[in-house]
Amino acid sequence: MATLIWVVIAIVVVAVIALVAVGARKRRSAMLRGRFGPEYDRAVESHDDQRAAEADLRAREKLRAQFDIKPLPEDTRLHFAAEWRDVQELFVDQPVQAAAAADTLVTRVMVERGYPMQDFGAQADLVSVDHPGTVENYRFAHAVRERSQTEQISTEELREALLRYRSLFDELLRPEGDGAAGSVNGQAQPADVGSGQDVGSRQRVAAEPVHQDMGTSGTGQTDGLAATETGDADPAAADPYYYDQRTGR
Repeated sequence: MATLIWVVIAIVVVAVIALVAVGARKRRSAMLRGRFGPEYDRAVESHDDQRAAEADLRAREKLRAQFDIKPLPEDTRLHFAAEWRDVQELFVDQPVQAAAAADTLVTRVMVERGYPMQDFGAQADLVSVDHPGTVENYRFAHAVRERSQTEQISTEELREALLRYRSLFDELLRPEGDGAAGSVNGQAQPADVGSGQDVGSRQRVAAEPVHQDMGTSGTGQTDGLAATETGDADPAAADPYYYDQRTGR
């Protein structure tokens, strides 16, 4: 009888330990899912195994912790914002070159903030720790840019690529502690002039081609990929954001 009791106790103890372990694993999974959002689902799909995917995501977190990722000084931030406007200007006549310039500019911003130079896949995985909601836009845009080097790409695809580069670019440039509304030279700007949406709620660009005005971003500039028409003799004087808007015409 005593032996039977001890066997029952041992079984109960093992069962409790197993339940605790399962509960702990579920909590870790929930935390990772909440931390990475859509990137969690992508990792699971990529690895075709939840445990392997979660191990990958935890490895990214450990690697990210090794680097001091710092916000940009205000003058550097404004300089990069001005360079983005140049990229938008370039898109008007040379969309392929503009996509390449956008890719280079986003990489330079990453390096300036402290992300290490790595191959694209490793770099995107590292950035996913801080920007899980927009890193897939970065991958999409980079893929379009790569294809544009070897095959014919439509202007619409290149426009969408720039929109997706822009989504990560805005987050990288946003001042630490800044909200959805951007600022230019210290002056607050409305969150989203064209669509009325808050920038903070627009982390991922839809998979379909985007035609709507994306409005003012975290850089404090109106998006240059919105279609616009004007009959003013001097549109720049009538609209201070005219040159940004030209990109989508």
